[in-house]
Amino acid sequence: MALTNVKLGKNLRSVSIVGVGATPFFDSITNDTYKGITNGELFGHAALDAMKDCGIEPRDVQFFYHGSANPYILFKAVSANMQVADWFGMRGKGSVAHSEGCCTGYIALEEAVMAVASGMYDCVLTGGCDMGKGMPDGNTPDHMRTALTAEIVFPDLDSLFDRAYGRYLGGGPGMNHDDWINFYAKENNMTPEQIDDILAHQAYYFRRNASLCPRAMKRETYDELAKAAGYDDVWEYMRSPYNPKMTQYLRTSSDSSVADGAAACIVVPTEIAHKFTDKPVEVLGIGASVLDAIVPHLEKKATAEAARQVYELTGLTPDDMDILYVNDFIGSSAFLAAEEVGYLPKGEGWKYVMDGRIAFDGDKPMNTNGGRTSYGHAFAASGLADIFEAVTQMRGEAGDRQVKKLPKHVFLRGFGGSQNVRCIILKAGF
Repeated sequence: MALTNVKLGKNLRSVSIVGVGATPFFDSITNDTYKGITNGELFGHAALDAMKDCGIEPRDVQFFYHGSANPYILFKAVSANMQVADWFGMRGKGSVAHSEGCCTGYIALEEAVMAVASGMYDCVLTGGCDMGKGMPDGNTPDHMRTALTAEIVFPDLDSLFDRAYGRYLGGGPGMNHDDWINFYAKENNMTPEQIDDILAHQAYYFRRNASLCPRAMKRETYDELAKAAGYDDVWEYMRSPYNPKMTQYLRTSSDSSVADGAAACIVVPTEIAHKFTDKPVEVLGIGASVLDAIVPHLEKKATAEAARQVYELTGLTPDDMDILYVNDFIGSSAFLAAEEVGYLPKGEGWKYVMDGRIAFDGDKPMNTNGGRTSYGHAFAASGLADIFEAVTQMRGEAGDRQVKKLPKHVFLRGFGGSQNVRCIILKAGF
């Protein structure tokens, strides 16, 4: 099946991120601090945080976007934007609700960029919020949530597949999770044991990143977990029943940690960005590709196409990139996508993983916040949480997890809804 070839042109004007905001990622069902919080409060917190970051008030924002991966199940809402506006001073302002699965946060930035680049608005807020650990029970107010179980979620997954001439049989998620890594293993003559070891090391270093990130959901290192379980060897622990396999290749350490959370950012024309901050971050370009979930190796193909577009648009190469953020709700996607976009060499990315070079203090840092496996995965909020982390690193404000080289260019690869891919390049504008 041929990929859609989108011809990208120059934006009418450049757009920069001037403010970012994010909540911690957490479990509102079990966390007493956050129990009882609502979608409106959570999104509003991130939105106001982003406004404060660039010194503006709600009255200064002209339009906003609200992203949620599945607003009907998670919030019992169809137009969630309308229901949250009062929580951060946006009553009566124009807004849009959108949902593109786990790619929502990246598309949230894309939509805001287009709104400002077109000249329609000069100050746009875009955010994502999902509360993946629970849902309203339908009979009580929104703050009284019940646990979201696999029995509830799985029947809804058929909506990710084209059912015009078939039906969802329940095998999609597992097969989709193993699709790319199985292809890679065969292509590079690697054994399941080798793949197991590579993914264990990747999870180990991402957790080490998360342990230094105050907003991360899982901050206990695997060394600490191994010791608590009675293991002297952390790699023995990673192969133990404490870290069981879920699919042919993936263990729980390579699975996303479902969370509640929100993140947001403010974008304005680059020409006026310095009025809001002395450290603006320019959005240089965005590549987009979409393939239906029934297409073999869809994630690999769509990632390659979106990356091709953004490199062509910006004139940059993989060698120009200082950090990579990858939506790794499928854990193996991290180093696989890193190879596909050229950040790590083809067929050799696993070596960088094994040597720890992908850690925040390595020479090829990735997912410095810990990624979906450790930072947590609040669906629509996750892409914007990556943008929050990217801007924080580019400003040199990441504290103990600050990368060695102050980043000039950052590459983000978003994937979600079993089909949407966005590749984004950011540039430090100072």
